[in-house]
Parts: sequence; structure tokens; C-alpha cells
Amino acid sequence: MTPNQLEETTEYLIAKGFDKPEIGIVLGTGLGQLVAEIKDPVEAHYNHIPSFPLATVEFHTGKLIYGEIEGKKVVVMQGRFHLYEGYDLIDITYPIRVMEKLGIKKLLVSNAAGAINLDFKKGDLMLIDDHINLQGGSPLAFKNVAEFGERFVDMSQPYDKEMGDALSKIAGEQNISLKKGVYASVVGPQLETRAEYRYLKIIGADAVGMSTVPEVIVANHLNLPCVAVSVLTDECNPDNLKPINVPEIIEVAGKAEPKMIILFKELIKQL
Repeated sequence: MTPNQLEETTEYLIAKGFDKPEIGIVLGTGLGQLVAEIKDPVEAHYNHIPSFPLATVEFHTGKLIYGEIEGKKVVVMQGRFHLYEGYDLIDITYPIRVMEKLGIKKLLVSNAAGAINLDFKKGDLMLIDDHINLQGGSPLAFKNVAEFGERFVDMSQPYDKEMGDALSKIAGEQNISLKKGVYASVVGPQLETRAEYRYLKIIGADAVGMSTVPEVIVANHLNLPCVAVSVLTDECNPDNLKPINVPEIIEVAGKAEPKMIILFKELIKQL
């Protein structure tokens, strides 16, 4: 990745009509319905955007969408990139750098995750309060990182407290149950063993997924305040573990998503 590549990508998007977005949004697995809320959308497919990685997962459609939600200019990533697809961490987080270069001042992230905390149930939403990076690398571990910002980034408060508090308040007002917890990010694509679920619980994880942490690290690198919500699609009880059912996970995500859309729309209104 070079500053010139970033420049070329953003110039292409500006020419497409991506005009000074204020808020960036990353949509997770099975969480694409928010795009229906975008007014006057302008789309750019990943495979047409210079220097952009391509989405390979079947339920990630692979486009950037620009438009308005609640009167604010937004740019939405419909389809994100994962380590398990063979991308490296620099590719995975490239879109965050692009959105920041386009002008976003806030980042909203969603994902589908498994509940490690057994007080949390399938279909619950969880505000990510902190995270554990188990992906074995960093999106900042490359030679010319200093061209893009500080090499050593403080992660004592990776998620913006103000936006998190606002989401909690909105959830209370809208009668939506919003848990709060620690998200562990693993490589995947295989799901965890019983022993791995026990390990995740011991180290303090409330939920586990295969995304989000790289994007959040880069948001912090760019001094971009961010907030993240997990839709909990399965319960990971090592003492009663059922074989994985991917269609069911997608279905649970789809059913819980309207609650997440309410939270994000109300937050966008306040930003």
C-alpha cells in the first residue's frame, strides 16, 4: 500500500459522486438490510475500484454505497474482507483508510458473532466495549506505516465512549436489549472447538467472531472515533455444543438486524 494508491482510489470515488461523507459504516455477515435506508444511493462495486480488494464470501455483496441516512452523508461498505478469505490485514483495512481519506469523521461497525457469555442469547445485540486480537497479526505491521500515521498506537480505549453511551441510551429508549462485552477476533474460517470456547471464556471474551478488530485498530491509527455492535447469532456453550448451521446463523442475523438498524439510524441522527 502506498499513499499514491490511496489517492487514486479516493479520486475515483470522488469522480463517482462520493462527496465528503461524514460517517462510514461497515456491515457484517447477514447484515445488509441497512442499505435499503440510504437515500439517493451511488454505488461503486469493489472490482471496479482501483487498488480495492475483491469480496469472495457469498453473503457479502462487495460494494461501497454513498448516500444519505437521517440527513447525514454516509459511505457504507456492503461486504467486508476477512483473513480467512486469504487477504492480508493491510487489504482488509484498506477501505477504512479510503473512507477516512474521503472525509468520514465517525465509523460504525457491525458483525455477526457467537455468544461465549452464556447470559447472552441468540439474537441479542452486544455493544463491543473492548476486544482481544487473536488474529496473529496487526494491520499496522508494515514497513512504511509511518507514512500513514504513528507506528505505536494507543489502544486503551479503542471504542468511542461517547457513541457507545449514546447507543446504550437509544437502546433503553427503544426498548432494545443491548448487552455490553468483550469481542475476541479469531482467524477462522473453521468454528471453534469446545476447548477453544472454554479458553475464550477464561481469557475474558463475551463473544467471538472473525472480523472487526483489524478495522478498529486502523480507525484508532487514523484517530477516527468508532463504535461496534455484534449481532449474536449462536450460543457457544462447550458443554452443549451443536454442530454449526450456517443458514441458521444468517437467518438469526437477518431477524436481529432491524434492531441494529434502529440503533444505527438513531445514532446517525445525533452525530
